[in-house]
Amino acid sequence: MSVPTLTVTPSSAANAYARVQSGGLDAPADASGGFGDALARAIQGVADTGHKADAASMQSIAGTGNLTDLATAVSQAELALQTVIAVRDRVVQAYQDVTRMTI
Repeated sequence: MSVPTLTVTPSSAANAYARVQSGGLDAPADASGGFGDALARAIQGVADTGHKADAASMQSIAGTGNLTDLATAVSQAELALQTVIAVRDRVVQAYQDVTRMTI
């Protein structure tokens, strides 16, 4: 399973703090993108995990797959889906909290 990771080096953290101090919050510090790109990579990773589980299932049905690989792939896909559902629930909850705020 390919889970996107966020690597923070001391220099990138220092650059981020400097951008906050200077008020330059709009542009990301590097070309890796922002939150939207990280979210897109995470969603693509979940989709890839699901495809791998499907492929392992098809191999097992055809009689050429390994049962351990199938169980591992399905478990990883299930965990990825549960994670996506948890994140979705938190986003919906945050949206509802914002809509309930009075101005």
